[in-house]
Amino acid sequence: MLKVGLTGGIGCGKSHILREFHKLGVYTIDADEIAHQVILPKQPAYGKILDTFGPEILASDQTIDRKKLGKVIFSDEKARQQLNQIVHPFVREEEASRVAEFENQETPRSPMIMVDAALMVETGSYRKYDFVIVVYCQPGVQLQRLISRDRFSQEEALQRIGSQMPLLEKIKYADYIIENSGRLSETNKQVKQIFTELLNRWEG
Repeated sequence: MLKVGLTGGIGCGKSHILREFHKLGVYTIDADEIAHQVILPKQPAYGKILDTFGPEILASDQTIDRKKLGKVIFSDEKARQQLNQIVHPFVREEEASRVAEFENQETPRSPMIMVDAALMVETGSYRKYDFVIVVYCQPGVQLQRLISRDRFSQEEALQRIGSQMPLLEKIKYADYIIENSGRLSETNKQVKQIFTELLNRWEG
């Protein structure tokens, strides 16, 4: 099967684009969704995160409060690396399991698997994909989306954007770029064009 990596900056609209590819029949895996699952109570990363960061990051229901944890890791590079070292192996394991499940289907509905992972370029995991799509949007649009979507202050939003590789650097790793600063109709048009090109490459 054709394995496609989808990445881009925070607030650039990767989740919407992943859903659009899914509507076209592509098998999709959201690494961020998996990361949210593996930190739940009784899941593999939960205890290790508590041991590392302490009970101060817990909500009243004993789940990990991602906003509290975010304040810790986005103000401390070492803490962010510690969290990634805990969570990423479990995410990769679950991701590999889902890919294998898709690949082993007797009558697959699609020849294409797409994985959405924000840090695939930073971690080097982009190399395992046949093609990489990077979602880009103008910095001002990215900032306003984060402030609006997550109710961050401007400082918090800039802090999170600054924790990732600059978008102009990230697009150097792209086989395809989706520009997502404007209307969703324009974004969806790009998705369909890339989907068609990838199918043609697979068939050719």
